Amino acid sequence: MPPPEFHPELRRTARLVPKQAITPVTLPVIRMVTRRMWRKVPRDVEALTLPSGVGVRLFRPAGATGRGPALLWIHGGGYVIGHPGQDDDLCRRFARRLGATVAAVDYRLAPEHPYPAPLEDCYAALKWLAALPSVDPARVAIGGASAGGGLAAALALLARDRGEVPLAAQLLVYPMLDDRTVDRAELDKPGLRLWNQTSNKFGWSAYLGDADPEVAVPARRQDLTGLPPAWVGVGTFDLFHDEDLAYAERLKAAGVPCEVEVVEGAFHGFDGVAPKASVSQRFFDSQCAMLQGALTPAAA
Repeated sequence: MPPPEFHPELRRTARLVPKQAITPVTLPVIRMVTRRMWRKVPRDVEALTLPSGVGVRLFRPAGATGRGPALLWIHGGGYVIGHPGQDDDLCRRFARRLGATVAAVDYRLAPEHPYPAPLEDCYAALKWLAALPSVDPARVAIGGASAGGGLAAALALLARDRGEVPLAAQLLVYPMLDDRTVDRAELDKPGLRLWNQTSNKFGWSAYLGDADPEVAVPARRQDLTGLPPAWVGVGTFDLFHDEDLAYAERLKAAGVPCEVEVVEGAFHGFDGVAPKASVSQRFFDSQCAMLQGALTPAAA
């Protein structure tokens, strides 16, 4: 098999990034390191515990007055690791570019807390964010990366079904949407980085527990009508490439506006590993352009 043709700006980084990081063996160590790394809260970040017990990190836009737009951000980590602090810089950028209040949710992790606990934590944070005096409830978006993108997709479905919080947009960054991908051995290719089929099987097994996947897995849901406009972005060397594009097509077929951004030669999490690369900057710009359009007062 020929070597993968990574994007020119990502070739050097790809040589250093592992194909797999999370296993049942490495999970405790990664969690310990993560807790230590993000234990300290930066001065410009508000760390809050909501009445529901869910933690959030809040980023307020400078100089904002009155009610403005908001974004609930959900971190990645395969449903089993991760911390909102890992996205502090990203959330600052969103707040600055969008003039939006950004809340990063500290949801409970599997396997100790399988579905629906992580999703319910995100929903509690969403309701709280939409009710803030500084937030226009008609201009609230949700977003996330990897497993956070999967939770964002599930949250959009849950919000639609409960009818309590209208959403302006859903931002799905290489989202983890379909547990059936674990059965596709042909997708485990040399170009994969950070997340392969072994990690995928572990993550989905931990998150689903005894839940019915027809209910818990976004890609298995039959009715996608009535969902907010979506943005779906993924690289061609991402394990989630096929499932993400399939979900985007189903959204469009259901009448949901959906922008798709495919990055040739990009691996999973490339923008987090190489945030200063031009390809990563363009990826972020595309996300912001979609959100800016969806969160303007006229659009909302």
